[in-house]
Amino acid sequence: MKSQTISYLFIFFASIVLISACSNRPREVLNRRAMERLMYDIYIAEATMNNDFQNFNSPEKKEAFIREIFRQHRVTQVQWDTTLAWYADRIDLYLQMNDSVMARMQRERVFIDAKIAQRAVLLSNEDFLFADSHIPNIHSFSTPSTQNGFSFRLDSTEIADLPHDDFSFDFTIIGIPPTGIPGFQAVLTLDYIDTTIYRLERISENIAYTIPIQRFIERDSITLDTLTQLRGFVRLPDIHRIFRHIQMYNISLGYEEEELEEEAYLSDEEDEIMSFEETLEMEER
Repeated sequence: MKSQTISYLFIFFASIVLISACSNRPREVLNRRAMERLMYDIYIAEATMNNDFQNFNSPEKKEAFIREIFRQHRVTQVQWDTTLAWYADRIDLYLQMNDSVMARMQRERVFIDAKIAQRAVLLSNEDFLFADSHIPNIHSFSTPSTQNGFSFRLDSTEIADLPHDDFSFDFTIIGIPPTGIPGFQAVLTLDYIDTTIYRLERISENIAYTIPIQRFIERDSITLDTLTQLRGFVRLPDIHRIFRHIQMYNISLGYEEEELEEEAYLSDEEDEIMSFEETLEMEER
């Protein structure tokens, strides 16, 4: 009984010390909940930058990404540094916070893995509905479909046949109500030799959408990584078929307009040169 009383007293005094430490927190230091939310987003950002060298291949781009996270949380770099130093001086509290953030990341990872597994099952069931490389030019959600959307897949041979290294998945939407539709999205999975990149586009307005795709991305400052498989799907979560009037059109794997305009210009220029040369030949004759 005596040892149990001592244990309770120890827990009581430890709690008082912890509460006292938090209550003595300076105003410029973030509270624990705000700091944990910020730490979570910073950890996610660092993992993203480490795995997406193509879009974060310079210190300036990485700094801009971190600054955007600070802006979203309405904190400054100085406030982050000050808060980090203050909690680091209270190592027990900092470790508890770090464990909480890591536990949240693990929960999110389990959730995402479950979604990927679920998506894999859907893909395996869709093979009989769609040809692997089939991308319809028009899709109407009024057509009965168990999946409320469509999917497509291009292998390395089909990708090699594409005439451009930089292209995009393009489509235009009409019929979305002003309130939008939660969960309506297009997702691309870009499988490269050494990495996989996921690109998600939330569909919320009646506009044209473009999701960029690169045949090659920088593996490091010297070598390139090659796209070996492209998978994509569009899904409208509409079990009760409330939004059956929505339509997609101009669906295609498009190319950069500037690149096409440049090629058209070069083609016209070549035609003019050939025409001029033919004229000279006729005059010489």
